[in-house]
Amino acid sequence: MLQKGELEIKDELCIRCQRCVRICLAEIFYKEGNRILVRNEQSCIACGHCVAICPKDAIVHPAFPPSKVHGFAPSDLPEARQLMTLMKARRSNRAFSKQEIPEESLKMIMEAALAAPTARNSRDLHLVLVRNPQVLQEITRFTVETFYKVVKLLDNAFARTLLGGSLKEAYVLLAKFKEQKRRFDSGEDLILRDAKAVLFIYSSKQSRFGKEDCNLAYQNASLMAEALGVAQFYTGFVMAALARDKKERLNAILGLKDVKIHAGMALAMPALKFEKYVEREDMDYLDLR
Repeated sequence: MLQKGELEIKDELCIRCQRCVRICLAEIFYKEGNRILVRNEQSCIACGHCVAICPKDAIVHPAFPPSKVHGFAPSDLPEARQLMTLMKARRSNRAFSKQEIPEESLKMIMEAALAAPTARNSRDLHLVLVRNPQVLQEITRFTVETFYKVVKLLDNAFARTLLGGSLKEAYVLLAKFKEQKRRFDSGEDLILRDAKAVLFIYSSKQSRFGKEDCNLAYQNASLMAEALGVAQFYTGFVMAALARDKKERLNAILGLKDVKIHAGMALAMPALKFEKYVEREDMDYLDLR
């Protein structure tokens, strides 16, 4: 939280364009006479909009020193058609190679995740990158064992009678869960598919919008992985097991306390690459209002 006097406007640089006045959600900036002034600095959520919109670098904000402010030109951005192609070309790719993921690519994927917006700019957004093969195996073991508990429950005749059709979807997956366990016991990983790394995105347990924020971060990271040629998929089975993880086994495996994991991404270099994308929806059938 800013204290009074920490946010300043350099009068000699300010051209009174009022961009900061229009862009600030907290209405901290206002025009009085021929000057732009500030008020209620304690309401600032440090979103950086004011610093980013000022054309003359007239705003002095303690959260955004010059080293954190970077200019860019429209030519630095991908064209809309290029971005659309990237989004349409992105696919979950589980055909992994044994090649190591370049360190720079991992850093850019994580940087992209942390660049995602968060509700009220809370920045309660955190990452843990797992590359240790033993820890990756424990993540798979946790997932397989969690599902196998469901298998044993649903295989019980009394439980079948008691539950009836209330777990119809689980019964459909019963054979898959059994196959996962059988193949894991024989040394095959159907959960992470021998990924070289898994990126988990989490927030504090108290975060009101932790799930939304973390999944926005996942989308950023996923698109960056696609742009870098790194294969990835959403760790859906792990997240489903996590939803049943009352004892927080996964948190213990990862060395995390008092946090909630909301998204996970398995990463590796691809053994196969897609060179075509397919249209998913026909715009003619979308309900546009």
